[in-house]
Formats: sequence, structure tokens, C-alpha cells
Amino acid sequence: MPFTGVPHAAPAFYAELEEDNSREFWARHRERYERDVRGPMASLLEELTGEFGEGRIFRPHRDVRFSADKSPYKTHQGVFVPVGRRTGWYAEVSADGFRLGGGCYHLEPEDLRAFRHGVDGPRGARLETVVGQLGQAGWEVVGESLRTAPRGFSRDHPRIGLLRRRSLAAMRWIEDGDVVTTPRLVEEVRADWRRVRPLVEWLREVVGGPG
Repeated sequence: MPFTGVPHAAPAFYAELEEDNSREFWARHRERYERDVRGPMASLLEELTGEFGEGRIFRPHRDVRFSADKSPYKTHQGVFVPVGRRTGWYAEVSADGFRLGGGCYHLEPEDLRAFRHGVDGPRGARLETVVGQLGQAGWEVVGESLRTAPRGFSRDHPRIGLLRRRSLAAMRWIEDGDVVTTPRLVEEVRADWRRVRPLVEWLREVVGGPG
């Protein structure tokens, strides 16, 4: 199906889900989810496959096994194009709108050691530059961080901010509804994923290949 945009009905669906996150609500409105959320996001991914590779749509159900919050459904729809272990490009729609970016998330211990080794070594300067440039360009640099230095590293390490990271991504919102709700969104996502490519590629090279 050709991509025509992510309709206003998508954030509206999630605004309602936030008010009634129940299986009963989902059963009544599943057709809306498929039509207004999952369908457009799948079409968006398909349009970008040629340049970025095959992506996947995250399932709408939350894993509540180890969570005090037993709400059954996620309040956003994310899509992800992997290029390495827990590394790649991301986009999502929620009640707050549409945002996108790229990076890595929830690194396993082996990958986290590789990441810290890369930050600590000669390649760390390149990552510091890339992250700084993205921040100056208006990207939000996000990711889980330790409160102190990881074991084996000094708290006054010149790149301690990066060494404390357990995940690292650059994200931004697309706030223009005339872009999000139209086919123009494809080129906007394409351009922004290209802008964050230096971060994604650094992580792929350092953390590891497909997995």
C-alpha cells in the first residue's frame, strides 16, 4: 500500500488508549489501530527499505511479567531498522506526535564492554564529535546512564559522560502536521536518518554486526 502519511487519527487513538488501557478498549478499537497506526507505519517502513534495509514493527503488547504496571498495551507504536546488535534507526507515533532517531538500546554486558572500550580508545573522540554535532543541530541525545563512573574508569575521564551510558541515541520530534500526515514524511524521515547515520555507523562498527 502506498504511503499517504500518518493520520491525525493515530495520536488520537493513543490519547484514548492512555485514558483506558484495557483489553476491552483494544477489542473495540482494534480496527482503528490496524488502519490508522499499524498500516501507515508499515507502509512508511516499506518506503525506506531500499536505502536502510528491512525493518520491523514492534508488537503493541507490553511485557508485564516483571513490571508493577500491568497496563497491557504500549502507548506508542515503534518501528526499528536494525544494522547491528540493538543498534539501528527508529521511529514512533504516540499521543505526543511523531519522533525519530537512531542509536542503540539496552546493551548486553558483552556489547556494553565493547562500547566502553571504543569510547575509551582512539575512536572515542569521533563519537564525542558526532554526539556534540547532533546536539548542536537540535537533536536530543538520550539513553540510560549510570550515576557514577563504570567500574575500571575514573570519574574524571575526559569522556566520562559517554562512558556512563548504557544506551545512546539521538532523537527529534517532527512537529509539522503538514509533513507527518502526508507522503512528505518519507523524505523527512529519510533525511533525518541520514543525519544520524554517523552515530548509527559508529555504534555498528564498535558494538557489533547483525544480531
